Amino acid sequence: MDDYDFKNKTVLLRVDFNSDLDPQTKKILAAPRIRQHGETTIKELVQKGAKVVILAHQGRPGDPTYAPLKEHAEFLSKVLGQPVQYVDDLFGERALNAIKHLKSGEVLVLENVRDYPGELKQGTPEEHAKSELIQKLAPLADVFVDDAFSAAHRSHASIVGFTAVLPSVAGRIMEREINALTRGLNSCQKPCLYLLGGAKADDALKISQYVLKNDVADWVLTGGVVGNLFLVAKGFDLGEPSMQFLQKQQLMGFVPGIQAMMEQYPGRVVVPMDVAVEVEGERHEFSVELLPTEHQIFDIGSETIQKYIQMIRDASSVVFSGPVGVFERGEFELGTRRILEAIASSKAYSLIGGGDTVSAVEKYHLSSKMGYVTTAGGALVEFLMGEKLPGVAALEEAAARPDPLSRPRV
Repeated sequence: MDDYDFKNKTVLLRVDFNSDLDPQTKKILAAPRIRQHGETTIKELVQKGAKVVILAHQGRPGDPTYAPLKEHAEFLSKVLGQPVQYVDDLFGERALNAIKHLKSGEVLVLENVRDYPGELKQGTPEEHAKSELIQKLAPLADVFVDDAFSAAHRSHASIVGFTAVLPSVAGRIMEREINALTRGLNSCQKPCLYLLGGAKADDALKISQYVLKNDVADWVLTGGVVGNLFLVAKGFDLGEPSMQFLQKQQLMGFVPGIQAMMEQYPGRVVVPMDVAVEVEGERHEFSVELLPTEHQIFDIGSETIQKYIQMIRDASSVVFSGPVGVFERGEFELGTRRILEAIASSKAYSLIGGGDTVSAVEKYHLSSKMGYVTTAGGALVEFLMGEKLPGVAALEEAAARPDPLSRPRV
């Protein structure tokens, strides 16, 4: 961004506004990503006199968290301290007219980019440049700014397509994440723990295999849905509610791979020793040896928490991605809160990642006590594994053009 004059220029800005929503009301519960984008890249573009057109997503079609971006625009308005326009259109006549009438320093949020069916298709920048999304919006813009590092692992239209037809630069969040994560990885010392929670068990398997095979991590600790699935791989029957959930999420297919990994690296993958369930509205804990249970598992138990805390205290570096329980509910926040507090008070270098994890860190006011906190989840996984992120690669390809900040011919 230091290399481009944004004064009176129309900027297509891709951000990640994906937030924690109430699935019933669609109201925003926590929005660390909106705040971070607003306080850095968007604020800077406004101050430099740009006409800012925001592209973002919320959930996926069919998911409970799939929603329009009207409330996101209202939240951003509070962050910026100025009105933010919103149009419930992506590249139709209303959206195009709103873009054309933008003035210097104004901000416009377009509708959820995933309303466009072609957005979620994987493709090269050149392939996506031919899509209706890019063909409609690019002619109205002077420059594309990609600030969505947490979505950079997706080769989606709004992530890579504009880089083939517009001058393209990295936003401040994108720049900060790449620099900080690169430094963070180089700072990881042994003993090193990877603590993987949340619901993305496919990512957990991939990253566990990578960090154990390459001796990046000494141990992988598990919790949340990931921990439940790893318990199944250890031979435990969780009980009908939790087993049905894993099947509904199509996660049972990962069990053979997890079993093979545990056999290959005995003792280096740690699963919960006890769990917490809800019984008549209250938290109840018991050993995994007493499984199955007729109650849904919502958190790790106290014995597991103490074991993980001790391992954190003995570690020199900790990577934590994904909460270990349903921390949004007070009776099941114990595992996530205690572990984050242990990381914050330890002497270990800590790298904390994932949207839900960041929400938890903010909830407990621990951000300033962590080594580095990234909003990235899937992108963090692939970055940690040394894989090239399509969104970053597209920016690098754009920068390699003979005149990178001029409009290319496609």
